[in-house]
Amino acid sequence: MQRKFLTNLGLLLTLNLLIKPIWIFAIDRNVQNITGVNDYGFYFVIFNFSFLFNILLDLGITNFNNRNIAQNHQLLNKHFSSIIVLKIMLALVYILITFSVAIILHYNANQMQLLAWLGLNQILISFILYLRSNISGLLLFKTDSFLSVIDRFLMIVFCGILLWGHITTIPFRIEWFVYSQTAAYSITALIALMIVIKKARFRKLNFHWPFFLMIMKQSLPFALLVLLMTFYNRLDPVMLEGLLPDKVGNQQAGIYASGFRLLDAANMIAYLFSVLLIPIFSKMIKNKDSVEQMVKLSFTLIITFAIIIAVSCIVYSYELMDLLYNLHIKESANVFRLLMGGFVAVSTTYIFGTLLTANGNLWQLNIVSLIGLVVNFLINLFLIPRLLAVGSAYASLLTQFFIAIVEVVIAQHIFRFRINYRFLLTLAFFILGVVIFNLFLHQFHPENWGLISTEHAWLLNFGGSMLLSLALAWALNLLSLRSMMRILKEDR
Repeated sequence: MQRKFLTNLGLLLTLNLLIKPIWIFAIDRNVQNITGVNDYGFYFVIFNFSFLFNILLDLGITNFNNRNIAQNHQLLNKHFSSIIVLKIMLALVYILITFSVAIILHYNANQMQLLAWLGLNQILISFILYLRSNISGLLLFKTDSFLSVIDRFLMIVFCGILLWGHITTIPFRIEWFVYSQTAAYSITALIALMIVIKKARFRKLNFHWPFFLMIMKQSLPFALLVLLMTFYNRLDPVMLEGLLPDKVGNQQAGIYASGFRLLDAANMIAYLFSVLLIPIFSKMIKNKDSVEQMVKLSFTLIITFAIIIAVSCIVYSYELMDLLYNLHIKESANVFRLLMGGFVAVSTTYIFGTLLTANGNLWQLNIVSLIGLVVNFLINLFLIPRLLAVGSAYASLLTQFFIAIVEVVIAQHIFRFRINYRFLLTLAFFILGVVIFNLFLHQFHPENWGLISTEHAWLLNFGGSMLLSLALAWALNLLSLRSMMRILKEDR
């Protein structure tokens, strides 16, 4: 299983690192710069609002299905024809609830129009994720890896044409950004559907009410977990817009979005670990195989890169925001610095939260997530009026670390992992080394030596910090080429 994990993680990371940085830096960033912080903030608030009720589209079916199919491949044919019908019914419920709440909140016509398209996008995303859960549940990771980047690739093409294709004289509008996403998601959903139909030997839709109730009952804990996680991860910009005056709220949401963008990019990569680990952990737990080595391998990989990325981004926060944006650079840097501090915690939850999910410890996770939601809400309520977007960033940072620490403690209690003090000491020494490298090189001025222009001098320092940090990881055996090659040569 370790060999399967490493080989498929390599493919998944390669594809995503080829496509998603182009989307984030060439497309998403340019859209915000062209449309402006207010218009993009308007979009970002509606987008996060459409996300709040995303669980109604799924009710935990995708996570339940991924774990279930991984453990019982033969159930794909039986379950697929009925779950598709259930997903359509849930989409109608989502539309009804989302727009009802929007009406209660007195959304205007422009907000409703954008919400309609973003709601459709949420439906398509949910459909794609369910289809992919069948593919990854069958351990067809290569197919799932390509599906994971098709939508972003298509968005790059569509938005690239609208941004630079000179096909219109009208300035780029934020609505075009949303329409491009809709087209890309629709094509991706169709491709995924064709693959799953072939694997499931699908013949006809099956409306079976007792089956619907059985699936919803079994997936309910997954649904509650996803709902709580969605709220404490997506509540910040919605509360910014709700607690502050209209123009200030949209502006602060736009600033938060600027700081959030690189975190979102990093999270996309970290999320790939959980995509692979849910079916792998589920299979191992069913077969009563020890998961300790897999947990150590995956955690060591993700935490090493998370520390390097987080520390480097914190130290060079202003320079990175100045590179990406034209306005509100200092404010965006302050938000970004705090959000990236939470990336280490988020990466930890992608390992231990996934392990607990695969093991079926959903009620423990739900209790933790509920407490995290309350903590996030209260901190936002207190800090937003005082610190604006920075207050939301503090709320996110504290919530993520609370969730990560508690999940590690629960996993340790359930699986009785041996506490590796040598590993923890090595990790502490590594963190110290990464901080020292970054702080030292941040004070270095290569332009004085004629090595690079003044404007881009910090890029040399930034890259040097990362390279030195990677070298330290190899030296401390956190990243071991010999160990990875040994795993890759295993027969199983």
